[in-house]
Amino acid sequence: MMEHPQGNAVHKQTPLQRWLRIAPERKPAVYAQIYDTAEISSLNYWLEIVLSAGIAALGLVLNSPAVIIGAMLISPLMGPIMATGLALASGDLYLLIKAIANLVASISLSIAFSAFIVWLLPFHSVTSEILARTNPTLLDLGVALFSGLAGSVAVSRRGGGDGGTTLPGVAIAVALMPPLCTIGFGLGSGANTRIMGGAGLLFLTNLVAIVASAFVVFLITGMNAPEVRAEMENSRKGELLAQRLSHGRLAQALSNGGQLRWRILMMAVLLGAIALPLRTAFVQVAGEAAARGAIQDVVKRLLPPGALVTQQVEVGRDSVAVRLISTRVVSTEKIQDAEREIERRSGRKAVLTVSSIASQSELAELMQRLSTPSQLAPTAPVTLEEIHNEVINRIKPILGQVWPAEAPLQDFDIAFNSNGMTLTVQYQSNHELEKISQGILTRELQEKLGAPDISLVVHRVVPSRTAAKKASRKP
Repeated sequence: MMEHPQGNAVHKQTPLQRWLRIAPERKPAVYAQIYDTAEISSLNYWLEIVLSAGIAALGLVLNSPAVIIGAMLISPLMGPIMATGLALASGDLYLLIKAIANLVASISLSIAFSAFIVWLLPFHSVTSEILARTNPTLLDLGVALFSGLAGSVAVSRRGGGDGGTTLPGVAIAVALMPPLCTIGFGLGSGANTRIMGGAGLLFLTNLVAIVASAFVVFLITGMNAPEVRAEMENSRKGELLAQRLSHGRLAQALSNGGQLRWRILMMAVLLGAIALPLRTAFVQVAGEAAARGAIQDVVKRLLPPGALVTQQVEVGRDSVAVRLISTRVVSTEKIQDAEREIERRSGRKAVLTVSSIASQSELAELMQRLSTPSQLAPTAPVTLEEIHNEVINRIKPILGQVWPAEAPLQDFDIAFNSNGMTLTVQYQSNHELEKISQGILTRELQEKLGAPDISLVVHRVVPSRTAAKKASRKP
């Protein structure tokens, strides 16, 4: 055991402190350094709060991780958070009050300033960087705990320079200022409670985890030693409020060694209370990941490589909706088997829809045929009816090639107007033809027919009913 005399104080060092290379003579300096970070009257501190909040708010709106990282490096929030952990570990009532007051003011200023910036903007688009901070899970709690431990050990070992703010800020502030500015975004964009609630839970998670980590580290490093407290109280002799609080009944109860177990219990209860909603979110995210994995496996078995054109997946709490567009026709039996497989693996009701369109090779072959000049009759049509019939005969083979096989073509007609041509198609199907399929068909017809002004109108006929054929086609 090492001892270092300094006045009447004797600094003791445990084996763990020796292993962590924490110099006992530097403990008062570390204490004083952390104490200074909780100072409310520091102009530099509040300037850094405003600047980091402004940068983080704009970075979230711009969806720029680089800008958000810049705000993380500037943010000084780590100082009062570390001071809170130190105050709880050492039972320092005056430091605890200063640190909590600083934190409350810092949080309020950060949210208000970022909300003001967002309110001034002419647009309030929710970016992926904002959404990433609205769904915290147990993983975020683990990150905050490990980061808090690393930062607290770094502060205890340095004991000088800017180790109380800069070093922990680089390691931990990633979890502090951006969530606060996300709350500000939700407030400034019209009090979006979903964004504000999710970001608030993330900030609270990281705040509690870092305070708890600092509390543990400062306990095991001996920052609550009586000789360290005595030196710190001597340095505050000029502060009247500090002297009154330090010798009051509440301060004596807080610093009493017998009350330490209650502080440890309080930290454990706070962590447990935070972990409950995070566990629910973690289970939900894990379930969604399992459902998406099952969908990917089923789609790979359902369609051959290269046949999938687009895929849309919506995972709800109790259901899964999958919409596929492919170049292959899939039978109803295979679709039902795929739905049962997704339900079995995800535990959610599955609805799978597969729409087929012409493949690229089929479209290329059709384009080649259309590019070959057709043999026209030597005499041009002279009546409107003959012109109409000629257009119908021109469209019919192209429409038959492009139209999806699972929605059998029943009838079609063409009408001319001042805006161009309107192609009306009647088809038979149990499901409505999706908008994206209609758009693809329209573009293909415009290209193959050389008519960019043609528009498509579709009418579905339920298979259980027999659609009456049009008696005649009139222009």
